[in-house]
Amino acid sequence: MQVNAQENFRIMFYNVENMYDIKDNPETNDDDLTPSGQLHWTSYRYWKKLNDISTVISSVGDDRYPPALVGICEVENDSVLFDLTRRAGLRKHKYEYIITNSKDNRGSNTALLYQRDQIKIISKRSYTPTLESDPSKTTRDILHVTGKVINDEILDIFVCHFPSRREGIKRTRPDRIRCAELLRLKADSLFRIRKKANIIIMGDFNDYPNDISLSESLGAHSIKSPVTDKNLYNMFYHRLGEKNAGSYKYKGKWNFIDQFIISGNLLKPSCKISIKDKDAHIYSASFLLHDDNTKSGGGGQKPLRTYSGFKYPGGYSDHLPIYMDLIIKD
Repeated sequence: MQVNAQENFRIMFYNVENMYDIKDNPETNDDDLTPSGQLHWTSYRYWKKLNDISTVISSVGDDRYPPALVGICEVENDSVLFDLTRRAGLRKHKYEYIITNSKDNRGSNTALLYQRDQIKIISKRSYTPTLESDPSKTTRDILHVTGKVINDEILDIFVCHFPSRREGIKRTRPDRIRCAELLRLKADSLFRIRKKANIIIMGDFNDYPNDISLSESLGAHSIKSPVTDKNLYNMFYHRLGEKNAGSYKYKGKWNFIDQFIISGNLLKPSCKISIKDKDAHIYSASFLLHDDNTKSGGGGQKPLRTYSGFKYPGGYSDHLPIYMDLIIKD
């Protein structure tokens, strides 16, 4: 008997590099991203950014089928997502959205855009990590959205943005470990209450797949290792040694810090929901890149970012988007 399947359920994640409004929020450190701030973040630049991000999201789909789910980080607030989905170029795709209200000192949040005809939202939550280095220090909340897809299967989606390495890798490592431990706690609770949990974790983890936070604290294995339903698997772990591959370039080297991590049953084609071809992709369209002329650039290319220090190249983001497709069986 032939089983009908939906193959145009695309999931995307994108660190959109400071998608902020132009107003000063007195409660956060966003002064640079205002017209009078050091970055001269004007209305023109704001709307250009929103339309540029709209172009990227539409392009990751094939325009006819925009991504069903889009995880985003480095977005400031609800009003920015309203402008993105209702007033900028993305409005034609009629996305709905969910966003956290983090206590991050820069006012940065995680969010999920979704197509209402592709998923019915059942619940939404956000979790606030307590950081090891300083319990009073704040970071981005982890967004958890539960939804039902067209075959009535439940999806649990987490959108993350772990603390950066700006203050030093070793010094900040415990903070990323704490975030990963919280995430594992939430995943384990889902494994207990659902016979076959369909978990998709996406984000900018500011760590590589083989770092302690992801490989040990979260327990995300390579998809090349034996697969069991109640384990987590990193869709990019097996690609670590790949040359010139990744979503983010630092000092001339491409890295996988934007990742998809999934529950094991999504790697089984026999299940009602599975990852198409057991594969995830970096979207590296030529319009998102430009020549890397830095000393460490190696003559290759790098993402065309919105800001480089205080200079305004007027590009898209310092990260490339990642995406993967689900096969949803009737």
